[in-house]
Order: sequence, then structure tokens, then C-alpha cells
Amino acid sequence: MPSPRQILDAALQRASAHIAEPVVDDPGIRNGVRFVCRNKSNRAGARFLMACLLAKTQDPAVDIRKPYTEIGDADCYSGRTYDERYISGFISEHDLPCNVTTAFLTPAFRTINTTLTPDLVIEGRPRELYQRTLQLLADVHTNAVSAEDLLVETMRCLLIYRDERRQRMKTLLEGLRASEGAMPLSAEGMVTLIQQHLNCPRSSRLPVLVVAAAYQAAEKHLGERVLPLQVHTAADKQTGALGDLQITLIDDDDVITSYEMKTRRVTRGDIDHALEKVSESGAQIDNYIFITTDVIEDDVKEYAAGIYERTGGIEVVVLDCIGFLRHFLHLFHRLRMQFLDTYQELVLEEPDSAVRQELKEALLGLRRAAESN
Repeated sequence: MPSPRQILDAALQRASAHIAEPVVDDPGIRNGVRFVCRNKSNRAGARFLMACLLAKTQDPAVDIRKPYTEIGDADCYSGRTYDERYISGFISEHDLPCNVTTAFLTPAFRTINTTLTPDLVIEGRPRELYQRTLQLLADVHTNAVSAEDLLVETMRCLLIYRDERRQRMKTLLEGLRASEGAMPLSAEGMVTLIQQHLNCPRSSRLPVLVVAAAYQAAEKHLGERVLPLQVHTAADKQTGALGDLQITLIDDDDVITSYEMKTRRVTRGDIDHALEKVSESGAQIDNYIFITTDVIEDDVKEYAAGIYERTGGIEVVVLDCIGFLRHFLHLFHRLRMQFLDTYQELVLEEPDSAVRQELKEALLGLRRAAESN
């Protein structure tokens, strides 16, 4: 019997060989796979489906609709094990457009302990994604399609989607290179560009990258550096970090400044919570800086201003994200292109779970339009 890895490699090879033609004859099943694989708002379905199909292909005796050992039946299996042990590394190796973390820990899939039948209502959005995923499992269970063929068809759809995304990024980057040599953007032009990018949907990770790019661009002038960024979804308690961004001296690992980003108004409670984290860590920091994309209320400013004396030396301040950027770009005016290039690099390097493909494409499109003008 082939190993899970051998099954995945064989499926990939077959999918690549039939990239231009479907492996599955039934148009309804094909449309279901396509919907799950190309859904932009939720990438968990494709990874979940691959794990279940892999398990069924390796062991035909299991019921593909029972990927939870908590069900307790003889024909159930651990879909999460297949997902984390085999699917995770495989999608990373081949850059398949799926969740970077296991689908079985997403809110919709982690609390189920019953057979996944099409009439089961799963709380998640979009609802059609879950309905189609469950129907595909039922199609395998009723032998309307084999698990092996459906796994190949799933990979074929993911490969096509991956290559389309790559081609769009390539075209956008080539468009930027074509404008090289033109007059560089002004500082205010860059502020406008970044503001437009921040205004895009699901942009909560971007303020972190704005500040990180500023420090990286001016590192030698500041004598300070940014510690490696934490995963966007990781809580500070998990990572031990004091905030979203931590700054140290270039030749030291002790954190001297911590940044915390908010896409809402900062409250007194946020400040108190930050001080609790600093106290519990035992760190001797100079600054704890909140960066917000919302309004800064006067009472919060006043409360922050009084922290220095209360703590015996920790400065707390709440800054507007665009105000921070504008000041930086004018203060380090000659580094503004280095900042923009660094910001673009950070955005493009982020996993899709933190910065969606649409946000990456939006930045390149906005920059090309700004530089063309």
C-alpha cells in the first residue's frame, strides 16, 4: 500500500499531466471542487477536503464523512492527523493556495463530533462552501466519484488557481519595473498610496508592516532594529511578545520599544493591559506605543501622558498610523523609496492568511498607478 506522501506525489503528477482537462466527468462534482478550491474568502475548505480524500485513498475502509476519532466508530479516522502530518508540508512545498494552518482548528470544523452529511448545518461563512464540501464527501461515500480521482481534480484546480495568481503578480511586478527611472514619488504621494492601501478590506496586518518597514529602512540611522515579526494570528501570550512589533538596539536583544496596532480606538483598558504585560514580563522598556487607524480621544491621550510618572520611566503614547508615516517620510526624506520598497517586500512575503492575495495585488496596482502619474 502506498504511503500518504506517495499518494500525494502521484496525485500531483497526474494533476499536472491533465492540467488542461478535468479528471472528473460529472459537471456537478467538478463545479463543487472548483467552488471550494477558488473561494477567496475562506481557504480552509480545500485543505479540509484534501485531508479527507487522502485518508480515504490510503484506507478505503474508512468512512470519508467521519474525520473525527471522537465519533467512536470503527470506520472513523483523524482528519487532523492527515492534515497536519501530510497536507501541511505538501501545500507549503508546492505553494498551493490553501490555509497555512490546519483546517481542523478553524471555528467551523473544530467542534464537530458527528458524521458529516450534506444536511448538517455548519456555522461558518460562506455557508455554500461548507455545503459543497459536505456534498463532495457524500459523493465519494456513494461512489459517485473515487477519492483518488477527486483528490487529483482538487489538486488540478489548486494548481490552476496558483498559476493564475502567480501570473497576475508577475504582470503587476513587470508593470512596476517598466516605470523604473521615472521621478520618485514624493513623501506625500507615498502617504496617499499607503492610506489607500490601508483603506482596502481586511487590512489589519498592514499597520504592523508600515512601522516595520520604517524601522528597517532607517535601521542604520536609528541604531535600532525590528525583531522578527510574529505570526499574525498568534496571541502575545503564546509568543511571549510584548506587542505586535518589538524594537531593540542593533547590538542588543533587550526590547526597548514595543508597538501595538489597533484598527479601532485605543482605550484606557488597552493601556492598562499593556502595562500588565510589561510588568509580568519583567522587561525594562522605554516606550510602549499604540498605533491606531481610528480616532484618538483626548482623555486617552491624557491618561497615556500620566503613565511615565506612575511607572517610573515607561513612556506610553497613542499615535495615528498615517501621522506616524508622514512624520517618518519627511524626517527621513532620502530614505522614502527604500521605505516603499521594504514595505512592498514585507507585504508580498506575508502568508495569505495575514495579507490576502487581493491586498498584495492592490498594493502593486496602486503603486503602478501612482508612479505612472
